[in-house]
Amino acid sequence: MKDKHMHNPAYDLRAARPEDLDGARSVILDTLYRDLGYGYTPAWHTDVIDLDGAYLRTPRHALFVAALGDEVVATTAIRAKAPTSPPHPQWLADRYPENGTAQLFRVYVRPEHRRHGLARGLVALATEFVANTPGYEVLCLHTDTRVPSAEAFWRSLAKEIHDGRDGDPEHFQTVHFEIPFG
Repeated sequence: MKDKHMHNPAYDLRAARPEDLDGARSVILDTLYRDLGYGYTPAWHTDVIDLDGAYLRTPRHALFVAALGDEVVATTAIRAKAPTSPPHPQWLADRYPENGTAQLFRVYVRPEHRRHGLARGLVALATEFVANTPGYEVLCLHTDTRVPSAEAFWRSLAKEIHDGRDGDPEHFQTVHFEIPFG
């Protein structure tokens, strides 16, 4: 990995391999339960159960990992999909063409490995993948601002498209972004 992603060189940032999938699934599920607090939701997380089918065997999709030795400690994924879940305003869904939209998913780093540039490096790999994959017109994502540092992180990399926060801490506090590429 080149130094342009500014991560700790002890970590290997790369496209996921079949042997990385169990570790990636563990990072994702731990994040869904511990950090996000709502756990696995079948309607939103079908990719988590079949990472191989969702990312390794599906054209224009990709999963990236950061590994320290044999341990996967962070993930990032790209899917060709307009944003649909959790429910978003219809105008926002209409903004993104089904075939031309890359959506960034699963940008998760185990807490003890944060602040090493892993998320930034993995997002850079994902952005490069989108830029080099024919047919993508836009790269979008959404984040729950209740996750510590998430909003500031995305504001440093992306342009806000919609602030969907409603002020009720029991609801999602979602902000939508786009990342320029190409």
